[in-house]
Amino acid sequence: MSQEKPKEQMQNLIRVANADLKTGSSLFVGLTKINGVSFMFANAICKVLDLKKSMKVSELDDATITRIEQVIENPLKFNFPNWLLNRRRDPETGEDMHISLSDVKFVKENDIKLMKKIKSYRGMRHQWGLPVRGQRTKSNFRRNKGKAMGVKRKK
Repeated sequence: MSQEKPKEQMQNLIRVANADLKTGSSLFVGLTKINGVSFMFANAICKVLDLKKSMKVSELDDATITRIEQVIENPLKFNFPNWLLNRRRDPETGEDMHISLSDVKFVKENDIKLMKKIKSYRGMRHQWGLPVRGQRTKSNFRRNKGKAMGVKRKK
């Protein structure tokens, strides 16, 4: 004699745009768990769709979830400003677009491969395993493939 719980109580995760969101978190925090959605983009989604940022993810219905997925898929259709997109002036096409879900990792890897291929400064830093964005290397980044490097002194 097992007591069956209602469907709402059993569900701990809600699937939005191929990402599992915890039902206890707020909508604003939950949307940032989707690849390609930053806190600014999540804020814009809530504003465009007139959703409260503080509402729980468990309060979303199927129609709202599909609308959120449509916004993530094509934000320019919903009059998002260009500066909010994560891929402006794409090197291949020259278009402004927003990349999300599994495409983020794929595009990032391809960009790094291209930088290495053309032997740009950033590409070479990636290749050597050194910091790319101008950090100092005297005291930090002293690990090479998992092994710590010591200080070499003159004898």
